[in-house]
Amino acid sequence: MFKFFKILVLLLLNFLCLVSIVQSSENKIRIGLLVPLTGENSEMGYQIVKSTRIALKEINSNNLEIYPRDTGSDPNKTLRSALELKNLGAKIIIGPVFYKNLQYLEEIQDLIFVSLTNKTINLPKNVISSGVNASSQLNTIKKFIELNNIEKTIFLTPKLDYENEIKKAIKKSKINIHKHYLYDKEPTKLTAQIEKITNYKIRKQNLLDEIRRVEDSNLADKENQLEKLKKRYTLGNVNFDSVIISDFDESLKSVITSLLYTDVSPQKKFIITFNQWFDKSLLRENAIQPIYYPSINKKNLEDFEKKFFQEFEEYPNYLSLLSYDLVGLIYYLSLRNEFDDIEKLFKKKNSFKGKIGIFNIKDNKINHQLNLYQVQDGKLKEIF
Repeated sequence: MFKFFKILVLLLLNFLCLVSIVQSSENKIRIGLLVPLTGENSEMGYQIVKSTRIALKEINSNNLEIYPRDTGSDPNKTLRSALELKNLGAKIIIGPVFYKNLQYLEEIQDLIFVSLTNKTINLPKNVISSGVNASSQLNTIKKFIELNNIEKTIFLTPKLDYENEIKKAIKKSKINIHKHYLYDKEPTKLTAQIEKITNYKIRKQNLLDEIRRVEDSNLADKENQLEKLKKRYTLGNVNFDSVIISDFDESLKSVITSLLYTDVSPQKKFIITFNQWFDKSLLRENAIQPIYYPSINKKNLEDFEKKFFQEFEEYPNYLSLLSYDLVGLIYYLSLRNEFDDIEKLFKKKNSFKGKIGIFNIKDNKINHQLNLYQVQDGKLKEIF
């Protein structure tokens, strides 16, 4: 009888232990991570994985688990990996990184993807774009324009695949644009287009005509006037106070150089561009300064880079900081909402302060409150 009772007690304890394990497993927050772990972007993918490991370590919760899976640069591979994550019990996925990898994800029910892309047009219904998008940047630029009482702004956008994204962001931000021009990135065509936008040939001819008029005159200070005129490149003003250029890297420098060629100086007109991620090469280009651009909080980025380096002896890419913040964001939202109703997490209006800055979440969209920076005299300065 005693042996039977003992066996019964052991069976009961094992059952209770099993129930406890099942309940604990059910309470876990499983986050999938879709990043390129093979192919040419694998280094980026592994840095993103490392950043989520730092986030997990700092959150220090037994209820949070992250499962990385490979996307390569292949939408089909992304779909297979997403299905695998769903079978593991994940309901929310950080990633994929690239817009093209979103192609088949709408086929998967009951999964939300918080992609690192900054594109917001034609997204699948179950994808939230979390990158630093054009609307976030234009909201910051709009604030700068208003603070400086800038009245006429022209917008220059290269003829690339994101021009519709820019047009949508201009409309959404309600920024006051005088004219929006699309330009060709091929240097010869670009220069000709900038000449036309700035009325360069007319202004150049105005100068030649004025020199000829003074030369033919009997003015008392004729020589002084001629000396001053011959130091100039054009005569007459352009019909704008500032230029917003939605371009990057060497292409951006080419546009600003073309503006300089047409006698539009950054010393006289505001040259504003999109997020340059603190490109150090701009600091060395004194001729094209000052330049203004929105970006994430630089001090927070530097703190994260230091932390990442101490942990892994390498410096992270910028998407690593974003993915680090997204782990914290998802965990924070899960504490405030029923995680089973995943769509509620991104439909309610929320604000979240992360290392990248402040996120505003509303209607399945993430926007960022950005800082604005000035590059001048080889130095970077935070304006606000």
